[in-house]
Amino acid sequence: MEKRYQVFVSSTFVDLQDARQEIMQALLELDCMPSGMELFPAADEDQWSLIKKLIDDSDYYVLVIAGRYGSIGPDGVSYTEMEYRYASEIGKPIISFIHSDPDTLPAKHSEKSEAGLQSLESFRSLVRTKLCRMWNTPADLGSQVSRSLVKLIKSRPAIGWVRADQVPSQSASEEMLKLRRKIEELETKLKSTNMSEPENASHLAKGDDEFPLSYDYYARSGTGQMRKTYKSSLISWDNLFGAIAPVMIDEATEGMIKESLDKVAFELHQEESINSSKSRDTSSTGFDAWMDDFHTIIIQLRALGLITKSLKGRSTKNTSTYWTLTPYGDNVMTRIRAIPAM
Repeated sequence: MEKRYQVFVSSTFVDLQDARQEIMQALLELDCMPSGMELFPAADEDQWSLIKKLIDDSDYYVLVIAGRYGSIGPDGVSYTEMEYRYASEIGKPIISFIHSDPDTLPAKHSEKSEAGLQSLESFRSLVRTKLCRMWNTPADLGSQVSRSLVKLIKSRPAIGWVRADQVPSQSASEEMLKLRRKIEELETKLKSTNMSEPENASHLAKGDDEFPLSYDYYARSGTGQMRKTYKSSLISWDNLFGAIAPVMIDEATEGMIKESLDKVAFELHQEESINSSKSRDTSSTGFDAWMDDFHTIIIQLRALGLITKSLKGRSTKNTSTYWTLTPYGDNVMTRIRAIPAM
């Protein structure tokens, strides 16, 4: 849907007609709609209400300062400064342009009174507290306004205006609202699902249920040679998951998870050797959990809703399978591994 933006141009008028002409041309070339109230003489409070409404309805605000302070309002402040302060107050995106060398301006385009000069300088100082640009000639100003507004639209997109025939009908708007609500409901449901155990996981082994982990390892024989053997050790699903889950906090390849499982096999073996001989087995090496058990563990943890395949983008040359914790899995890992206060 094509948008057009309304831009309020604030400046004194008589002294800046050429500059304003360049600005209007720049805005029209950007398909923007110029707006401004400096053509109206200072009158009464009703006019100020109209000016504020125009600023409210505009998407962006452009301020140009040269050598004149401008028509004075009821409170002794120029309408140009009143417009600027109001635009700042309501958070309107502002671009300000200050003449770089006001001393070179014709006398008829400059303030003559000391009070006017002081008010103008005070206004300049106020505007300089925020980002502003300097300009010299009307052509230079038009070019700067064009470039600056394009950047501002990209960095701070506004609501804008569209043709009436491009606005969705009431029935279409109602249908879009229904679809948006449905999406929100599904997102809420999905989030809730990701934070809890799957409904069909109640019959699966988990928690304190034990799993017989089989593994191979090398042990010294009496002749000093190495021989390969295996054995099966029981470990609870909570302890098993708590041991390998940390590598999947971000994501991990199956090879990284397998290495963690091999360490589990090593620890189980050491624990059993201590229980049987009251010392660690320092002669056994090369612990290697069975791949069939590894695949069973991956499938079980996935079925329990604890892990899922990572969907992060990577090069087509990378054929590894990556796994990561689900939000529910992250909570379970934290419950298992976090140390409670003493």
